[in-house]
Amino acid sequence: MSKNILVIGAGELGTQVLLALAKHPNLPLETHISVLLRPSSISTPSPQKASELEILRQNNITLVPGDITASTQSTLASLFSAYDTIISCTGFSAGRGTQIKLAKAVLDTKIPRYIPWQFGVDYDVIGRGSAQDLFDEQLDVRDLLRAQDTTKWVIVSTGMFTSFLFEPSFGVVDLSQNVVTALGGWDNRVTVTGPVDIGRVTAELVLRDEFVDRAVYVAGDTVSYEQVAEIVERVTGKTVERKVRTVMDARNDLAREPENGLFKYQVVFGEGRGVAWDVKETWNHQRGMHLQTAEEWARGNLL
Repeated sequence: MSKNILVIGAGELGTQVLLALAKHPNLPLETHISVLLRPSSISTPSPQKASELEILRQNNITLVPGDITASTQSTLASLFSAYDTIISCTGFSAGRGTQIKLAKAVLDTKIPRYIPWQFGVDYDVIGRGSAQDLFDEQLDVRDLLRAQDTTKWVIVSTGMFTSFLFEPSFGVVDLSQNVVTALGGWDNRVTVTGPVDIGRVTAELVLRDEFVDRAVYVAGDTVSYEQVAEIVERVTGKTVERKVRTVMDARNDLAREPENGLFKYQVVFGEGRGVAWDVKETWNHQRGMHLQTAEEWARGNLL
């Protein structure tokens, strides 16, 4: 049983994981939850951030100061030694090398249970050398975990955040122009899950102690780009213009701007490999957990 849980980060996902754990009806009384935050975040002058941290405190979550970027692997290992379960909720924005450093620190300390930041696509299927070069580090983390048998682990494959599918900057849904653009083709599919639901699933996995040394797949929805266009039309009541962004177009743009993260993602999702799985085969569906669908999100946020 997890008695001392440390969540790394309290951003969009970390906050939902923390609250799902803290409010879970089956949380044992003796289980303590902490969150690792930069010292500057804890002492923030931002009223909004201060309010968010106060909500965590009200849910008996301890704020622990620490900087995963500035700290050495040995410093992190020392800090981690007080916990039996660690959940990394800090993503690619933490910088290159951070995920592998965290995994090594966890393994150095022989932490009993670990959930790495892998909340996303199926990196194994995508493989090394993809357009999104940050994905290779995710595979390095998986190699480390699979090469040992001391720390139990589980990877939570969720697809992209549902909101990002509808974010204009992603390049699929642009309501200002009334356009929906398919990446690669209209039959290409993408799996999406919202942060609240990812938090719910993660809490269930931790409290059920389902650290199965492999990836589990969850999904709020899996939709084709044609279905995305239909959802937008149903929700908004407007007919959208349909466009296709080919993989070649995205690759050509990436060649001109090799550090453009948007183009990297458009290539990966345009190729359509490792970014979608059937909802009926997911961990949550098999356990009767309904997660928010793409259309449910759209009806709550696009109107």
